[in-house]
Amino acid sequence: MVDLRGKYVHGAKRVVVKIGSRVLSSERGLHSRRIGRLVRELAALHDQGKKLVVVSSGAIASGISRLGLAKRPTDLPQEQALAAVGQIRLMALYENSFAGYGKHVGQVLLTHEDLANRKRYLNAKHTLKTLLDWDIIPIVNENDTVAVEEVKFGDNDQLSALVATLMEMDLLVILSDVDGVYDRDPRSSDEARLMPVVTDLATAKKVAQDAQPSDLGRGGMYSKLCAAEQASQAGIPTVIASGREREVLNGLFESGRESGTLVLPEENRLTSRKHWILYNLKPSGAVMVDNGACAAVTARGKSLLPSGVREIRGSFGAGECVSCVDDSGREFARGLVNYSSQELHKIKGSHSGKIEAILGYKAYDEIIHRDDLVLV
Repeated sequence: MVDLRGKYVHGAKRVVVKIGSRVLSSERGLHSRRIGRLVRELAALHDQGKKLVVVSSGAIASGISRLGLAKRPTDLPQEQALAAVGQIRLMALYENSFAGYGKHVGQVLLTHEDLANRKRYLNAKHTLKTLLDWDIIPIVNENDTVAVEEVKFGDNDQLSALVATLMEMDLLVILSDVDGVYDRDPRSSDEARLMPVVTDLATAKKVAQDAQPSDLGRGGMYSKLCAAEQASQAGIPTVIASGREREVLNGLFESGRESGTLVLPEENRLTSRKHWILYNLKPSGAVMVDNGACAAVTARGKSLLPSGVREIRGSFGAGECVSCVDDSGREFARGLVNYSSQELHKIKGSHSGKIEAILGYKAYDEIIHRDDLVLV
């Protein structure tokens, strides 16, 4: 039998560690002792020569306790203000704790918009690479103070997967308040069993989908499995484990210990560009296509041509990301469109050879080239 932990975990040299709100905090505020314990484990891994990036939640929870609020508010400006107050305290704890082991840290605040813009995406990559080259441990968090959607819908599970992909890391570790992934909801079934390895990600996601996040965090196991899926499609394995377990990080890299759940990487990984299109970009509109065009894209790996386009939804420019939708309204692909929505209204349903006659020019034969097209 293949030693999956030995193959994918024990030898990992470049690791992203995501630490969730429910690990770092409670209604009473940040767990400074737990942060200190996790920092001690991280410092030990760093001493072993591992390159580490820490993606840390906890800013809003820290702000709640610092200002003495009874619960997390739902008003967006208040959440943003809490993040501004709490992030200072969170980083101070990290900096002071790591300094005790002679380690330097750097704060990196990101939004999905930073990773959706190709130039800013590469700038973030270069910054993080430089920090790692200098043996500095980056502490990454979403910039909740200004990022509307990140505070409203997001959590750092998705960000941790994007950072792992951005930096082409060997392993993603997601620390939560649960031991790992169960075959059924452990809160409602005494027969629930922890899975050491996820072999059927779709089924595991379905089991976890009804799990409700706490008031402090925005995630839940479903979010963590979605993040693991993102990493998996980039060829990166993920371990989901309990951040409340002592020596959890050191134990992950020891032979004979199997803390948490391992999610295996896809063998047929997406290219870096297609992964960026699928997970970093948000569609500005959609094109509805006929069955023939859908089959050509999904079954035969073809580009999307104007002859197969039936309807245009939304307003977008050339080069933006759009969804490809079939007759039933299901999104089956996503890609970078070569023509604007106004141009597509004119050339939809037409043969590529007629584009120049209709528009007066022809930039491309394809609406979306297969190199810029990824199946959902």
